[in-house]
Parts: sequence; C-alpha cells; structure tokens
Amino acid sequence: MLGNNLPNAREVINLYKSNNIKRMRLYDPNQQALQALRGSNIEVILGVPNDQLQNLANPSKAQSWVQSNVAAYWPSVRFRYIAVGNEVPPSSSLARFVLPALVNVFNAVRSAGLESRIKVSIAIDMTLIGVSYPPSAGAFRGDVRSYLDPIIGHLAWARTPLLANIYTYFSYSGNPRDISLPYALFTSPSPIVWDQGRGYQNLFDAMLDSLYSALEKAGQGGLEVVVSESGWPSAGGFGTSVDNAATYLSNLIKHVQKGTPKRPGKAIETYLFALFDENQKSGPELERHFGLFSPNKQPKYQLHFGGGRHWDIASKEYNATFPLKSDM
Repeated sequence: MLGNNLPNAREVINLYKSNNIKRMRLYDPNQQALQALRGSNIEVILGVPNDQLQNLANPSKAQSWVQSNVAAYWPSVRFRYIAVGNEVPPSSSLARFVLPALVNVFNAVRSAGLESRIKVSIAIDMTLIGVSYPPSAGAFRGDVRSYLDPIIGHLAWARTPLLANIYTYFSYSGNPRDISLPYALFTSPSPIVWDQGRGYQNLFDAMLDSLYSALEKAGQGGLEVVVSESGWPSAGGFGTSVDNAATYLSNLIKHVQKGTPKRPGKAIETYLFALFDENQKSGPELERHFGLFSPNKQPKYQLHFGGGRHWDIASKEYNATFPLKSDM
C-alpha cells in the first residue's frame, strides 16, 4: 500500500469482514495479503502490475506467475478475476505486451484447470472513449482500435467481462461548465440528458452506457462490463469534500442494483476505490484522499455494505477495492 501508517494485512481482512464487504481488488500479488486472505471467503480481483506485462508475454513466465500467485493459493483464496494490466495507455511502450500477456495468463489458468472459476481480463479507463455524448453515440477513439479490438475480441471469445474504471469526479472537475455537480453525484431530481427515449439522471449511467455503445460499434455488444474502480476524493482538488464523497459513494451503492437506461434491471458489479487514504501516493493531492476509511480504521463515511444494515445492498454486487502494493 502507498502509505506508511496503514493497518497490516490481517487487520484489513478483519475490517472487510466486520463491514460485510465480500470482494477485494489487489493490484499486485502481495504475498502477505494473499496469505491473510486464505480461508476468508473474500473474492479477489488479482492484478498483474503493468511492469510485469512484458515478462508475461513469455508463455512459460506466465505459467510460472499463475502457479506461484494463483494456483498455489487456490481454493483457500477465492480468485474471481485476474486483471492483466491496469489503464495501460495504448500509446505506451507496454501496450504491445497486453494482448500476449492476457492470452498467456488465460492459457496458464486453463492449464491449471481453473478457467471456469477465474476469468482473465484487463482494466481500462474511459480515456479510450472518443465520443461519449450522447451515450448512444459512444465510440472508441480511432487511434486505439488496433490495440483494443483484438483484446475485446479475445474477451468475448472467452466469455469474460471487460473491467473499466469509471469516475464521474474527473469528468465533472474537468468540465464543470457543462456537467453539473448534481448530475455527477446522483442527486439530480430529473433527467438531464434524453437520448433515444432514455432519460439520464446521472453521469455514471451515461458514461457506462457510452462504453456499452462503443463495444457495440466495435462488434462486441454482448460483452459484459465490470466497474473495477469508482470513487470520489474527499479533499485536495476542485469539487472535493467529505460531503460530496459521502453523497457519491452512498448513492452509487444504492444505484448499481438498478442497472443503466441501456441495460435496466441488471445489477452492475462495481468496486469502490479505495479502502484507505494513502499518504505516500504520488500525483495530485486529491489522489491521497480516496479512502473509505482513515488509517486508524475508522470510517470516513456512514456506508453499509451488508443487506439490512441501513441500505438493503446485495454484498455480492458491491465491493471495495483495496490497493495492496508489494511495498506493504
């Protein structure tokens, strides 16, 4: 984890259990975390760090990685997805390794006999969308299609969801003239956008539906999407506050059970970012203020993840990411 004041792995697992959080996202195979997860019954998204992609483009190294970090812990650790890379820019030097690493890790999971239990995907951000308004016009940028089309083609063939990190905060803070705060926080009393008879009262739905539309235009309209990160910072930038973060997170938890206007009635598997504020995270100040909990394990907001304890939330559909790093 990118903090020098954070709880140890065992304390974190106990915090998950006491808050009835059933799923976790790990951004790399931290061995302390994986040991602590044994027998916890918490489902895990396990990340392949971007700096390992070139290594795992070698099939034998992918086999070794899966044996050491997945098969060695299964079934006492319940892996749900493996995310091969996170938000890799298509223009970066690493982009050419994503597809071979994805295929190699998939093949390694299949060799271990786990392909029906563990899905192998990648996590993208929304900068790959070139057109997002209106949602029905959603389309990927032309310059990313050669990178992305083979990847989503593989995911469709493997019947595996695409992981997408979706933040209304960054869209709002980057364009507050055209995007209102209520639209970004799920507090608009009526639809702000009408698109082909569908009314959009919140930006989250519009962003996710624009991604569905982009997948359709790329020939993969049947691909499911898992929202692998979403959150709102409580300090450090424009539009940040404890009240705004609490409003966004609580409304998101309630909302994801309902689906989007394009795909209504289908709960959206969504992961909150992040469990703790991380005082050593690089980048703008706001990056250090996404936590649901303070380092002393006290909640920053009154969020309840279990059915019947304030909001009736299906824990299997709502989760919190916990970014454990290898320098924990």
